[in-house]
Amino acid sequence: MSGPMALPPREDGVDGLAGRRRPSWALPDRTPGSGPAPRRRRPSWARGDPEPRTRPAPCPHAPGCGARPGGHRPGLRAARADDPVDALAAELAEDIGAAVHPYEVAAVLESQGMTGERIQEEYGHRDLFSLADALYRRVPRSHPEPPLPPDPWRPDHAKCALRGLLFALPGAAYLLASGAWGETGPHGLIAAALVSWAWSQALSHRAYVRLVTGRHEAARALLRGAPPGVGCAALTGLAVAGPGSAAAFAAGQSCYLAAAGVLLVLGHERRLAVALLPVVAGAAVLPWWHPPAPLGVGLPVLTVLLTTGAAGLALRAALATAPAAGAVPHLIRSLPYGLFGLAAGTLATAAGLQDPYAVIVLTLSMGPAEWLLYRFRGLAVAALRASTTPLGFRLRAARALGLCVAAYLASLAVGIPLTGTSPGPLLALGAALWTALLLQAFGVAWPSAALCLGAAAVATALPRLSDLPASTAQLVGCTAAALALFGAAVRHLGSPTAHS
Repeated sequence: MSGPMALPPREDGVDGLAGRRRPSWALPDRTPGSGPAPRRRRPSWARGDPEPRTRPAPCPHAPGCGARPGGHRPGLRAARADDPVDALAAELAEDIGAAVHPYEVAAVLESQGMTGERIQEEYGHRDLFSLADALYRRVPRSHPEPPLPPDPWRPDHAKCALRGLLFALPGAAYLLASGAWGETGPHGLIAAALVSWAWSQALSHRAYVRLVTGRHEAARALLRGAPPGVGCAALTGLAVAGPGSAAAFAAGQSCYLAAAGVLLVLGHERRLAVALLPVVAGAAVLPWWHPPAPLGVGLPVLTVLLTTGAAGLALRAALATAPAAGAVPHLIRSLPYGLFGLAAGTLATAAGLQDPYAVIVLTLSMGPAEWLLYRFRGLAVAALRASTTPLGFRLRAARALGLCVAAYLASLAVGIPLTGTSPGPLLALGAALWTALLLQAFGVAWPSAALCLGAAAVATALPRLSDLPASTAQLVGCTAAALALFGAAVRHLGSPTAHS
């Protein structure tokens, strides 16, 4: 993984409960182009006027009239030529059908200027309420749903696919420079990568939070946080591998990961793709021709320089925007995201030591993973609109969560027969990481970080404390974490307030 995996906050603030519609019966049912709806006044008795002599008691809901040919609405009986009440019901069917009580029909009639003399002489009823009650009984109830608004979390398919490739393509640099770091080099590279992943996850969270305030503030957070992260990761690689080519490669790796994180947070995926072209072109010819050592090392160095330069230009453009006022979040808020990055890197490394192809499949699945993060949010908003009770929403949210987890595991399963990877540990690891990412996207950071750290501890410590194989230890730790994370997701994301 070459950068952050997070959902940037929406700038318009529309989400969850804010996107819920009023009940359909509370919305005017007017056909487009029919002009403004008539102003509905309350009945005279509701405005404080002298109370009418007779007021009918609220009547029970009458059964709908059967549908006959020639009606103006489905279920509205055909108007008889000798019955003016039927003709009036057909004329006002749209307004009457949306009413939930005869008093609303009385308000419609009163807004039409219906007088008591006309009601008695033309329609044969004693007063306004008697006519309203008759109309209410003759027109079946009809509350059409307004059109659904667009999905506020509709994912960008091309962007998600591109980001998935950007997470996997940097691996080509290791193929080109293979053997250039000596025997102790891999340990130094792994240690530096773990520090970079942890640092970049915490920094990306902080930058995304500041991005809500403005691009200037996000760029300042990245500019202040990226160089120390590069220094810490490079020093870690030097301490583990010692002076030499391995430490230099670890420093270049740290620079690339920091610069890639800057570009991904600021939305410059295409620039990052262009910067990766040298290593991609070099890796493309490896099946037929292995480049000499200077070229094999020079292409990754060129990619690092291009990525760093692109990140500098992106930061410069963002810093040129006008600053905005906003509270600076505490650093402690980003700590669990960094711990999750450390846990995810440890689990990925443990899987890679057992089966390198498992890491390739996992990194290629990051595009579908991000797409499904957005898709779940869209399904959750749709569930809010469709649910009428908290239990109903929780069931719909749990179903959406299960569908998204299954879809992500299916994307992982596609690569299993192509690489011969053991399915159990990989699927358990994928389920744990994706569910943790989803919880973090909703701000539930500490539970996901703690459970993933526990899985990482089991995967690394259990084989040393017992005779259990490393793959089995990873399967046990990741399966337990995935189940616990799924339960936490149902509990936290099954509440409507989590989507407000």
